[in-house]
Amino acid sequence: MHIDEAVILTQDRLAEEGGTMADLLGRFRSKVSSVLIGEREWGRILERANQLPITMGAQPFGFELPLHDSRPAADFGVSLSSGNRSGDYFEERVRTDEADETAGAVKRLFREMEAQNSPLREIVGRKLMLEYDIGSAQGSRNALPGMFLRPNERTLFGGGGLQDDVGIVVDALVSCVGWEKNAAESKMAKEVYLAQPEDTRLDSFGVFPSRERTVRLAIMGLNAQEGVCSFLENTGWPGHVTAVDSVISRFRERADIVSAGVNVDVRADGLGPTLGITPIVKQRYTQESRYWIDGMTDWDPVLDALGYGDFVVPEKLAALADWASKPETLFARTGPFVLLRGIHHLKLVITGNKLEQVKAYLYMVLSGALSN
Repeated sequence: MHIDEAVILTQDRLAEEGGTMADLLGRFRSKVSSVLIGEREWGRILERANQLPITMGAQPFGFELPLHDSRPAADFGVSLSSGNRSGDYFEERVRTDEADETAGAVKRLFREMEAQNSPLREIVGRKLMLEYDIGSAQGSRNALPGMFLRPNERTLFGGGGLQDDVGIVVDALVSCVGWEKNAAESKMAKEVYLAQPEDTRLDSFGVFPSRERTVRLAIMGLNAQEGVCSFLENTGWPGHVTAVDSVISRFRERADIVSAGVNVDVRADGLGPTLGITPIVKQRYTQESRYWIDGMTDWDPVLDALGYGDFVVPEKLAALADWASKPETLFARTGPFVLLRGIHHLKLVITGNKLEQVKAYLYMVLSGALSN
């Protein structure tokens, strides 16, 4: 069965199990340590999840956790696609509540994806990810979520001459959240792509409409040390490259880091000072059919390396040790579902000349498309 068919089947079954993502998350509370997400913080996530359809459980959803902070807080992320029940929910929201800015942004993006011969769809497909600032929220709880697109249909390898594709995705994202297109911003994003070595890929694009304007690009596959530093120098990153070199060196003393990903914030006048680094100990390919399952222990060496310092909260690291698990069969009213959960990635956040944050990104996803 094709994955899109499996998602639709699972969504149909979930719709019979409840109405909102809060209904679904309520069943998983025992699987999430209170060290990672406290009771009050869990309640805030449920408030947001109560405004989202339960059908989102058929595509990856999860939590962003600050490992450097003792507070048991988290942000919440979900996935949806144009043309399935989760995407249709936002289309309906626009019709019933014209003031729903998130639904409006989703509808504008989906309209561009669904246009005839859409160049955007040829690059990213129909999938969109939303990230709600909850634990990290500085203002209103109803702030617009971050919005992310991945090149699911055409891989944006460095050296591939695909800078026009980069411009198409950037323009689509900024337009859907109501920002004016900015030629200098788009040009800078293309220059970041052009600075990528040939064996790397531009893995995702993101905007945060409730924060200062930037376009976040994630580049994966850089050589863990020399490649990262050279890339930052070539793109004119304004932070201290020597500080990045030092952070990576400390990790390589504790783990066999084979490559790294970087997150950079593109602005019209250059790159922002904040840098995210994802250390990779095993090359992973999303095209592999068992990608979700076989990679569940890939992050153990990085967690172990984090444990040698005093920057992260030890209790949170201990709680993460049991998060990734083999597929688990759950029994519901409509029959069995399979639950997958794991660590999508870990990120070291450097601002200027020092390591300021360490974050873990956890995923969960359900499948009700089971073979007899």
